[in-house]
Amino acid sequence: MMIKSRHPARTVMTQLNKSFFQGVILAAALCLLSTSASVSSIGAQDATRTKEETAIREQIKHLRDLPDDVRARTAKQLAMDIRRLSKTTHKVGLATALPNLSTEGDFGRDTLQEVGTSLAESLRENPLPMSGNEPAFEYVELATLARYEHVQVSLENPQYAAALAELQKEDESRQQGDFTLNDLVGKSWTLKSLQGKVVLVNFWATWCAPCRKEMPDLEALYQRFKDNGLVILAISDEPDEKVKPFLAERKVSYPVLLDPGRKVNDLFRINGIPKSFVYDRNGKLVAQSIDMRTQKQFLEMLSQAGLHYDDWIRRKA
Repeated sequence: MMIKSRHPARTVMTQLNKSFFQGVILAAALCLLSTSASVSSIGAQDATRTKEETAIREQIKHLRDLPDDVRARTAKQLAMDIRRLSKTTHKVGLATALPNLSTEGDFGRDTLQEVGTSLAESLRENPLPMSGNEPAFEYVELATLARYEHVQVSLENPQYAAALAELQKEDESRQQGDFTLNDLVGKSWTLKSLQGKVVLVNFWATWCAPCRKEMPDLEALYQRFKDNGLVILAISDEPDEKVKPFLAERKVSYPVLLDPGRKVNDLFRINGIPKSFVYDRNGKLVAQSIDMRTQKQFLEMLSQAGLHYDDWIRRKA
C-alpha cells in the first residue's frame, strides 16, 4: 500500500517533507494500518473484531465493486451501521475507511452526510492523540468532508479545528499560486496570464482509474464551453513518453501539461488524484474537488465561475 491521502490506490508522493499534509499522511498510514481503516488493509484478520465489525469490514472492502446506485445506498447504510457499533477503536477505523469511497463521483448529499456524521461520532466517542504536532489524519479527513463536500459536522475538538484552519491556509496558498508549464506540443501555459478566462486545473495520471473515468466528461465540457472562455489545464507528473501514447488512444483536445519535477503538484499540495480547481475570470479560486467528478458535478463547479448550461444552449440556438 502506498502512503495514503484521500485514496490508497491513487496517491502520488515522491518525497516526505515538513508540510502539514505530508506529515499527517505518513502518520495516518501507520495509524490506519493499526486500525485496518484503509481499504487495502481492511481484509486483515483480527480476532478482537466483533461479528458486526467483521461484516461491515467485508462490505467496505468490496464497495468499489458495486454499481454506483447500489454503492450509494450501501455506503449510506454502512455509515448508519457503524454508528450502532460499540465504542471501540475499530469503529473509528471503519468510519475513516468510508469517506474516500463516498466521494468518487456523485453518491448524493444524504450519503455523504451519513458518512461524515459517523466519522464525527466515532471521534467524539474515541478521541485520538495528535500525530506529533499535527492533527491525526481522521480529523483531517473529517475537516475535508466539511470544507469541500459541505457535510455538516458537530465536533468540539481542537484537532478538528486545527485541521479546518490548515485547509483554509492551503486554499489561500492555492489562490495565490501561479505556475508555468509546457503542454505536449511545447506550448507554454501560465495560470495567472489566463485572467478573463474560466480555468479548470485538473491533476491526473495515466494509471489513475478515476482520472480516466472523468476524462470524457472533461472533454465534453471543454467542447461545450471553450468558445465561452473555458480553459482546461490537465497536469500530469509523468514523462511525455508515458502520457503521449496514452492520449493517442483517447479523444482529449484540451491542453495536457507536464510537471515532471512535481513542482506544481507540490505547490497545490496534491497528495491524491484526481483533483480539480476552478478559477473565475478574475482569477479567483471559486470551486474545487477532492475526487473524481461527474459531468453534472463539474457543471456545478463551473457555474460558480459564471459558466452555465443554459448559456451554452442559447449560444447553440
